[in-house]
Amino acid sequence: MNENTNTQPVTAQATGYRPKLSYYHANAKGTGSAISFELHPAHSSPEGNVEGSIFVSFANQKTVGVRNGSETVFPSFDWKNRIVLRLTMSDITQMLMVFRGMQESVCDGKGLFHRSSRYNTVIKFDHRIEPYPGYTLEVYRKSFDGTDQQHAFISFSQAEAVGLSLAIEQSMGVIAFGIPELRARSASAAAEASLPLKMAAGAESLSDIAEVDPF
Repeated sequence: MNENTNTQPVTAQATGYRPKLSYYHANAKGTGSAISFELHPAHSSPEGNVEGSIFVSFANQKTVGVRNGSETVFPSFDWKNRIVLRLTMSDITQMLMVFRGMQESVCDGKGLFHRSSRYNTVIKFDHRIEPYPGYTLEVYRKSFDGTDQQHAFISFSQAEAVGLSLAIEQSMGVIAFGIPELRARSASAAAEASLPLKMAAGAESLSDIAEVDPF
């Protein structure tokens, strides 16, 4: 169960940082969907350390695309009524176990259970063989009073699954430790660190440190 509902985005700290990966699966019936994965690195704040995560936004298909001669109208998706999930490291490792073949579905088919201030959400992620090999991600969300229910489903081909699993695996270090900060050192500190030195017993300053003989 995940009760953390912190949805504040984290500002990217590295040049060239691309935090979002999206897939769009529209079809002629209008029953497709789109999904977006957004990386939120671990970071520190005045309130304390904040655990890294991946936010998932799920949108069902809204309109069917139209191609009329040279004019093309692309399908649209209902991002206004999207389902937003926050996957923590524990959730993500469960999904990686499916990608790696260690289990066929998350939590033996029971799925991941999230509880927020308004909703109960079940997230299912499965490896499928039929009708074609790949993976499926399905979300059921229901408000406590039962008046608001949402459902979304998307399938990933084997090629998409390879790319997604590698992207998630490469993100784990940032989710665990955040984005490393590069701090400039003073010239004296850099010069000191570059010297092959050894500390003599009882040395307290640079004058007490002798250079190591490389031979």
